[in-house]
Amino acid sequence: MSDETRILVVDDQTVVREGLVLLLELLPGIEVAGSAGDGEQAVAMVGELRPDVVLMDLRMPRVDGVEATRRIKQAHPDVEVVVLTTYADDESIFAALRAGARGYLTKDAGADEIARAVAAVRGGAAQLDPAIQRRLVEAVAADQRPVRTARGELPDGLTRREAEVLALIAQGRSNTEIAGDLFISEATVKTHINNLFAKAGLRDRAQAVTYAFRHGLAGS
Repeated sequence: MSDETRILVVDDQTVVREGLVLLLELLPGIEVAGSAGDGEQAVAMVGELRPDVVLMDLRMPRVDGVEATRRIKQAHPDVEVVVLTTYADDESIFAALRAGARGYLTKDAGADEIARAVAAVRGGAAQLDPAIQRRLVEAVAADQRPVRTARGELPDGLTRREAEVLALIAQGRSNTEIAGDLFISEATVKTHINNLFAKAGLRDRAQAVTYAFRHGLAGS
């Protein structure tokens, strides 16, 4: 496998699309495979170009980003999608998540943020813009009443430390920040995350946020 990450840029606004291409071309380890102006074109180009990651606008004519993401993930499950949007729109974000998107960034994200998101989703993690994560947390908190096990008992055999790590994930803390908060190494944080994800059947941090609120483990 090439060390470079091949990216397809999808946005219906020419100035945004071309700006992203120029920005990405300056980043080391990234190759721009192509660009598309709507979701239908994006689906076809993924089949032709086989990029590693798609930067996907949500609001587009003909086929929007959510439907395009759904089609791409169905046909090419190994291709990761990062939603790039100007809208902190819960409905669209949740729909994109259900469709298989793994990353979420606003269009004012800088080059470093985009590079981190691309690296995260290629590594099998999820990347959530902090503002979008807060809205996801708020929506989950408003819509879901906590489901608790017997008093004092943690769900799915989680340890107390794993529950503490989970609560900090739900508060939007990075692995580095969690390590500092709990006075443990970042490697230990990763071990706790891997263990709690395995026990709870979680795929990524977005699911962890939902799980934490559902079980009343999100902290204050």
